[in-house]
Amino acid sequence: MRNKLESKAGHHRLIYLLSVAQRRLQRWMAAQPQNEVTPAQAGLLFILGKQDGVLMGEAGAALDLGPAGISGLVDRTAAVKLVERRADSEDGRAWRVFLTPKGRTVLAQAKANAAEVNAALTEGFTSAEIDVVARWLASIQDKFPRDFSRDSEE
Repeated sequence: MRNKLESKAGHHRLIYLLSVAQRRLQRWMAAQPQNEVTPAQAGLLFILGKQDGVLMGEAGAALDLGPAGISGLVDRTAAVKLVERRADSEDGRAWRVFLTPKGRTVLAQAKANAAEVNAALTEGFTSAEIDVVARWLASIQDKFPRDFSRDSEE
């Protein structure tokens, strides 16, 4: 008997599986009571945890967001006092983003939450299998590069 997740030709329905997995993971993470931030906000905090005071454009690139997307994310994250935006000292047109003390506290919790989620995601798989999955997911970014002309639509 064929697996329900395989088509008659035996090919995996990768688009469907990837889409459903992403939606379910996002919904599950949003429903966790210990999560004070959205996954996108956590991503911003992780970036600032590695390099506080990063330029907004650099943060946007790291999160695969255009100017409108990163601006909105920084605005929402600043509204809950996790980050603050400051003008760049060398280029008055550029903005840098910094963690607040509350942001550092929430970052520590977000790291713990991410470790738990990653443990659940990898449970039942060998390191070699996870390496293949990670390589495949990363390859999607190369196969389908970002269309910067659409950034104004974000």
